[in-house]
Amino acid sequence: MLMATLGLQAVRPPPLTSTSDPPPLFDGTTRLYISYSCPYAQRVWITRNYKGLQDKIKLVPIDLQDRPAWYKEKVYPENKVPSLEHNGKVLGESLDLIKYVDVNFEGTPLVPSDPAKKEFGEHLISHVDTFNKDLNSSLKGDPVQQASPSFEYLENALGKFDDGPFLLGQFSLVDIAYIPFIERYQIVFAELFKQDIAEGRPKLAAWIEEVNKIDAYTQTKNDPQEIADKYKKRLLSQQ
Repeated sequence: MLMATLGLQAVRPPPLTSTSDPPPLFDGTTRLYISYSCPYAQRVWITRNYKGLQDKIKLVPIDLQDRPAWYKEKVYPENKVPSLEHNGKVLGESLDLIKYVDVNFEGTPLVPSDPAKKEFGEHLISHVDTFNKDLNSSLKGDPVQQASPSFEYLENALGKFDDGPFLLGQFSLVDIAYIPFIERYQIVFAELFKQDIAEGRPKLAAWIEEVNKIDAYTQTKNDPQEIADKYKKRLLSQQ
């Protein structure tokens, strides 16, 4: 199932900056505009990789600290990532895009056909923004205690289906919606607060372990030190 993603995308093209020329826009090429460090863009990047679409969807990284003016003017007026240039139009919003890529391109389907799983999956995806907000705000208070209910929420959700280690049993868009944030919080809690988020949560521990066996995801991972440093800086600036 994952053979199409093996070994591809090992070399990351350098991000485009304010001095970079635009690609030949709207020439029929499908382009995914991302930032390597953006968790929202990472969702769509993982989806593309998992479905083996590296040749169908060209990755265009943008430097968000020095972004090219043409990106806002000619590609995506919102001036955010991710965005997808496809069939003469540009679409945005990561949760919409992972569904769009799943429906409009070939490759392994990432939404289960089982109605109960589909319904639970929609519930989990509708909760992901609240999940992130709660974890983010926990960093400003007593992180270990305040974040506990969010990690417990995932631990409980992982117990719903027992036919696999993922949120809906088998790997799906729901896992992709949560992965980039768990990647970051696992590092932040370990580095900054000496807390293992998976301790006492065997299902979450197994989920993290299994997710890290998926090339489509591991190819998109960030440097852990960069993540820790970024959050350290952010927390210092809020004090």
